[in-house]
Amino acid sequence: MSVVLVGGMKRLERHYQSEAKRFGVSLKICNGLENTTVARIKGADVVVLFTNKVSHQARNEAVRTAAGLGIPVRMYHSCGLCTLRECFRCLEQKKSGDRI
Repeated sequence: MSVVLVGGMKRLERHYQSEAKRFGVSLKICNGLENTTVARIKGADVVVLFTNKVSHQARNEAVRTAAGLGIPVRMYHSCGLCTLRECFRCLEQKKSGDRI
């Protein structure tokens, strides 16, 4: 599964990556408004937004791009490692067809 994370904390990036690896997720991280955000979202299975650590402009661009490509978006206010872990668990359950 390919996930694009928009937002989050720069100092936690290596922890985000290690958690993604533990869940078997390919993770791309976009911190802030970057020229590559649109290119990174293309081909992703899901976009995860940490809303407390991203600008409104970057959030709007990510949501608009994902909607145009038919990619689901999950938004979380917190940007901690536990939040990302719970997100991966939720995606794992949804992938296996379990009821949430």
